[in-house]
Amino acid sequence: QVQLVESGGGLVQAGGSLRLSCAASGSGFGTYAMNWYRQAPGKQRELVASITSGRITNYADSVKGRFTISRDNAKNMVYLQMNSLKPEDTAVYYCNANRGVPYSNSWGQGTQVTVSS
Repeated sequence: QVQLVESGGGLVQAGGSLRLSCAASGSGFGTYAMNWYRQAPGKQRELVASITSGRITNYADSVKGRFTISRDNAKNMVYLQMNSLKPEDTAVYYCNANRGVPYSNSWGQGTQVTVSS
């Protein structure tokens, strides 16, 4: 199982950019699908972006064209580049590592992103 630590959150004005990073420790990072989720106050946690071990990416409709997920297996890192940020992107962003066989599912502690209007 991997352990995850997010960084890069903060306060930014609408239209600005942030890059979130997620550092993974433990073995087998390259075998995991990596995901970014977010949870806004009073709302359910939602999947924002994902990247498979084969680097296939997928995005929520709300962030398509604005966010980009990437991974660096040599550094055990996954990133979320967020551009053209909107106030509705305000949330705690969580990094998630998921693998089916053998099963493993890990979460980071989250990083706060606040977008002011």
